[in-house]
Formats: sequence, C-alpha cells, structure tokens
Amino acid sequence: MRYIKKTIVKLIILTFLLSIFQPNLLKVNAQSLNIEAESAILVDAETGEILFAKNADLKLPPASMTKMMTEYLVLEAIETGQISWDTTTWISDYAYSISANNSFSGIGLRQNKDYTVRQLYEGMSIISDNATTIALAEMIAGSEGEFVKMMNAKGQELGLTDFEFVNSTGLPNSSLGENYPEGTDPNGDNLMSARSAALLAYHLINDYPEVLDFSSTITSELDDQPLENLNWMLPWNNTNFAQYYVEGVDGLKTGYTDVAGYCFTGTAIRDGRRLITVVMRADSYGSRFKETAKLLNYGFGEFEKLELYEAGYQLADYETVEVAKGKEDVVNIELADPMSTLVRFGEEESYSIEYILDETKLNEDGKLVAPIEKGEKIGVAKLNYNGNADYGNILSDHDGQTVDLITSDSIEKNNWFMLMIGAIGDFFGELFSSVAESVSNWF
Repeated sequence: MRYIKKTIVKLIILTFLLSIFQPNLLKVNAQSLNIEAESAILVDAETGEILFAKNADLKLPPASMTKMMTEYLVLEAIETGQISWDTTTWISDYAYSISANNSFSGIGLRQNKDYTVRQLYEGMSIISDNATTIALAEMIAGSEGEFVKMMNAKGQELGLTDFEFVNSTGLPNSSLGENYPEGTDPNGDNLMSARSAALLAYHLINDYPEVLDFSSTITSELDDQPLENLNWMLPWNNTNFAQYYVEGVDGLKTGYTDVAGYCFTGTAIRDGRRLITVVMRADSYGSRFKETAKLLNYGFGEFEKLELYEAGYQLADYETVEVAKGKEDVVNIELADPMSTLVRFGEEESYSIEYILDETKLNEDGKLVAPIEKGEKIGVAKLNYNGNADYGNILSDHDGQTVDLITSDSIEKNNWFMLMIGAIGDFFGELFSSVAESVSNWF
C-alpha cells in the first residue's frame, strides 16, 4: 500500500512539472528540428503565420528560385490579357546561346520555329530551364533589362524585403558575359531572404493557383526532348526518389548555383491545409528535400486548425456596450463569425481575444448612439497569442487575426419626449453636482 501511495505521489509531481514546462518543451521541439541549411522558414499558406524560422531575414542568392517572380509576372500578363497561353514568340540570339550552352543545362531550343507561352512556361517551371525563362521575359517586356525593372517593382508591391533581382533566371550575371541585363551590375547576383521567398511563394500560390498544375507535373516534352521535374519530393514512380517523397507535395521551385548552394521553395497540402517552406544553402541535391520534409512533417504533425471561439461568443465581463438616446441603456455584443487558427498541440489555452471598438460609432462618452440595428458592426475582436514561440507573420500589413464584433439586438431611439426628459435630468444632475461641489469647498 505504501508503494502504491509513493507511485501516485510521483505521478502527481511529474504531471505538475510537465504542465509547468510544457511551453518550453514545445519550443525545444521546434529547435530540435535541427535544419541543416543556412536559412529556412515554414509558413501557413492561408494566413501567412510563420511556424518556424532560422536566419529567415538573411539575404542569400536564391538561384533558380528567382524564377518564381518571372512565373508571377507571366501569369499576371496572361490574367490582364497582355498575352495568352497560345501566344507565340521566337527565340532571340541571347536565349538561343543560353539554351545551347551545356553549362546552363539548356534543352536546345530552335530558332527556326515559334514557341507558345505554354511550352516556354513548362520549360521554365518543370525543369527550371534558363533559355525559356529569358524568352518569356523578352516577350513581356521587350528586353530582360526592362523585365528586371518589373521584377523589382513587383517585389516592392508584394511587400518583399531583403531582395534584389538582377536577371530573370537566377544565374549570376558574371556567367552571362556581355548579355547581362542592361542597367544591372555585370558582376551582380540575385538576392533574397527565406522570408521574402516564402512571401513571393505565398502570393504566387494564392493569386495564381494554376502555377501548381505546372510545378506538380512530373514529366512533359518540348521539341521531342523530355522534361523531367527537378523536384524529387513529388510522387515519382522511381525507387531512387522514394526516400524523398512527402505526402501532399505539389511544388514549387528548386534552385542551385555554386554560390547559392542547393535551395528549394516547397509547398504541400493535406486535409485542406497548405504549408510553404523555404530551405536555402543546403549542402547537396537531396539534402534540401530532406530538410524540407522535416519542416513539412513538423508543420502538419505539430499543428492543427482549431475553432477557438464560435460565432456568437461573448467575452466575459464585456457582454454589453452602453447606449445613448436609446430605449435600452445597453446592447449585447458578440462575434459575427467563428475564429479559427493553427494551434500547436497543447497550446489551446495560449490564446485570448480583445475587443477593439470602432471609435467613429461612439459618442464622446464612449457610448453607442441609438438607433442600433441587430447585427451592426461596431468593431472587431482580435486574436492574441500569449505563448513563447511567436515567429510573426510574413505579411507586413498583418496586425493580427480579427473577426467582426456585432450587436446581438436592435435598440430603438427614444421618442422626443423621453429624450427631453433625459436631457432635463442630465442638466439638473450636472447643476446639482456643481452646487454640491461649491458648497463643499466653503467648508
């Protein structure tokens, strides 16, 4: 019996200690990922929330991950009607020279035929071909130099920080000889942080989801030449790649140069939840995929989307707001919609909400003025995370997740007589207070 009592006491103590140190254990769990790359990031593709980061603001050469911006601008040009998938173009001497150069892994484009945008886009997206990328840039902007201006302008527009584009492909300018884009440094290189790469991928996937149709294509063909995807995490029927396969992966962009090392911007979807990863300067072709797998398995394994507050929820002690000139003195308020977010397992209690009332709806006394409609928006409820593993959000204008705060009831405006009686009461109330204060000062 004494042994059983000692065992129970030990279990109680152990449970207590685990409850105390649970937040730290969660943080160590993220750190124990031990990502073997110079820079990395893991992001929720719906909200932009950062679930893990390592040196995410370090500017590094992104190699062919640069092509994500070229892909974005091509898809934008299609959306605006500047070009279509069937638009054709010829191959310039510059693009042809790149395509014929084995050191650039060219696929041997021809100059005696026109290519459609779709053919060139497949070459760029599936096999990361440089010549097809240049051909697309020249078609849209007239020259790669002008296209680079568009790339940098779009980067600013999308909110990228810590970046600079000097060409459309991701090659170092020094390897392009006299063909480096006009207006750029002949010895320059593209630069981008993992944070900015993730943000670019976020916009690319959300603005133009069709990009995933290309990035998930395993094989295709151009000029009777096979195009085989460079992403080994896709569901290949190849035993050599089986070790790299991860469920749900459907993109996005590989990259490699001697200076950049091995890079990869990945994305995967499971049960309707999509994640984005970036790994920069890994040390081998396969290691970038292994490190990406760590990030994805952590993101899908340690987080779940939970509804923390249901529609109609009322925050304790803040169920009502005072009303002026109404038939009722207060009105009930509630959440218009449910509030859900990705939650690390065991951290459900690390979230709270606060109400932020719309000051334009309030009078000088901080009251809502009748009449008030049922369901009228009078502010927002903001979700706050109170844990110890907050990596922030990749969206620069993100100031927290919110849902509308609305009234639960209608409040009619008082009739003129009652308003007059109220005003008279307020007048004499203020007069009495003033007189009472004056009299008290006499003594």
